[in-house]
Amino acid sequence: MSEDANATRSRDALRAAQLYYLQDRNMDAIANEMKISRSSISRLLAYARESGLVEITVHSPQEAASHLTQRLGERYGVTVHVVPTRPRVTEAERLERTAMSAARILAMMADSNMVIGAAWGATLSAIARNLPRKALHNSHVVQMNGAANVETSGIGYAGEILDRFGRAFDARVHYFPVPALFDDPMTKQAMWRERSVRSVLDVQARVGLFVFGLGSPKADVPSHVYAGGYFTADDMHTLARYDVVGDCATVFYRGDGTPDGIPLNGRSSGPDFEAVKRIPHRLCVVSSESKLDALRGALRAGIITDLVVEETVARRLSATVDAP
Repeated sequence: MSEDANATRSRDALRAAQLYYLQDRNMDAIANEMKISRSSISRLLAYARESGLVEITVHSPQEAASHLTQRLGERYGVTVHVVPTRPRVTEAERLERTAMSAARILAMMADSNMVIGAAWGATLSAIARNLPRKALHNSHVVQMNGAANVETSGIGYAGEILDRFGRAFDARVHYFPVPALFDDPMTKQAMWRERSVRSVLDVQARVGLFVFGLGSPKADVPSHVYAGGYFTADDMHTLARYDVVGDCATVFYRGDGTPDGIPLNGRSSGPDFEAVKRIPHRLCVVSSESKLDALRGALRAGIITDLVVEETVARRLSATVDAP
């Protein structure tokens, strides 16, 4: 077999293994997506196991060396996991597939005696629904930003996400029952001195793995924070005035990744970027092309160490890297 044929076989075996082991797709569905026979899929999966691409989970040294992942990894200094999707897939399916892969990668990263921080949102909700069971010892899950606003306490929404994390990892859950955005920065400063709030902040300071999606005012499907009654009209004008492209745990930033001087951040209950960058492992998950500007900004801010990204988004991000 020629070198080109071997490379093609390895690439197809890797894609089939990702779909089968990371996204729980059956062989008939994979055959339909890759437009080859079911028996060919079976042979590719066998080859993936025999060649070392797959051990207990998907093990893909070739992927790390691929042009796309290598270029993005070298450009931004992050570990990149690209989630393959078929053409013309819906936004909901992009999210579900990306979240399913992210959930398994997160489970591999999670360990005993670890504090896991979680930012609530649609992406985290999808990840939480797909988390595999992994019994850990002395692990904790902590909410990284408040979810309350004038319409809701946020406990039901954020609490469900945290509870799923806790059940998956046998972890103790620490809720953060404060507003997502305070009306007055002075109120936040006073709350931060309260012992009950301080105890949660102390747990946040021990986070070893932070998992988050990115909010974006330009998303095709509005991020929960932008659609859930968290902003006044003045707040929305502020986002536009300061050229905000996204947020991480309700901390807002511009296209160059800078959060400085944006008034909403003085009222935010989320961790500032300096605190985020002290966390050893920071897993960001993005599935929508409409969040490309938010993703670029977050990468420039240096708040990501590990990125799970849908294939189309990854290719568009790589194309911008190639641009002069």
